[in-house]
Amino acid sequence: MSPTPPAPPAVVGVIGGGRMGAGIAQTFAAAGSSVTIVESSPDTAAAARERIAVGLERAAARGTRTEPPAHVLARVSTVDAVEHLPAHADLIVEAVPEDAALKARLLAAAERVVDAGTVLATNTSSLSVTDLAAALTRPGRFLGMHFFNPVPASALVELVRAPDTTADVLARALDWTHALGKQDVVVNDSPGFASSRLGLALGLEAIRMVEDGVAAPEAIDDAMRLGYRHPMGPLRLTDLVGLDVRLAIAEHLHATLGERFAPPRLLREKVARGELGRKTGQGFYAWP
Repeated sequence: MSPTPPAPPAVVGVIGGGRMGAGIAQTFAAAGSSVTIVESSPDTAAAARERIAVGLERAAARGTRTEPPAHVLARVSTVDAVEHLPAHADLIVEAVPEDAALKARLLAAAERVVDAGTVLATNTSSLSVTDLAAALTRPGRFLGMHFFNPVPASALVELVRAPDTTADVLARALDWTHALGKQDVVVNDSPGFASSRLGLALGLEAIRMVEDGVAAPEAIDDAMRLGYRHPMGPLRLTDLVGLDVRLAIAEHLHATLGERFAPPRLLREKVARGELGRKTGQGFYAWP
């Protein structure tokens, strides 16, 4: 008899409906979960649902999802405050910007609402999961679930284990990751984890090469794509992630790991000019 495949969590809450939060919500809803997104205003809540609707339509057009998009979207609802999350949720994922104080405040608020058995997770790409756990009364139920952009198409979820994360919580997160059809990488909490630390090191060096006039962005990206078989080059990936996001991660790793993660001058200049990548139409590339 073949083993029973893992099931997704029945009820999921997602705090934040931006690009990452909407992608996380879409992925769980497509797997069959009932998902509640926290967004504070009607406009941002509507924008979150629109992101999911567009993502589902694109998935349907590619043939990667057979369930009608409207059926999946019907499993997604929005609320205007963390206090209105479903108390019986199996999993709450925080997916707000990389602001440690904001994340800690929202996670602590969510913990006060949900049942004792609910798993709490942060989608941070670089902040200390251990430090965030300190805001909780039951840190054993908490871990990092680092999804990658675009969430529905990405194969990876980096699971970040803090010192207090229990074996049961990690096991549940592993099952849920596999139920989404994704592959796990389990790492212990450390600045930048594995993915952000290595990815940022490559991205920052690529930016320095542009800054030093070594080659054009296209040439640097082609070198890594064609020579090392990366699916895309580090500068195009920086545009997709967002130059502001890359800068924030670099500043955090610079403070915790030293000079090798010092943000290049060119990165700071582009962020100051509002050239943040695909989301603003201009980064290292022009985007339609």
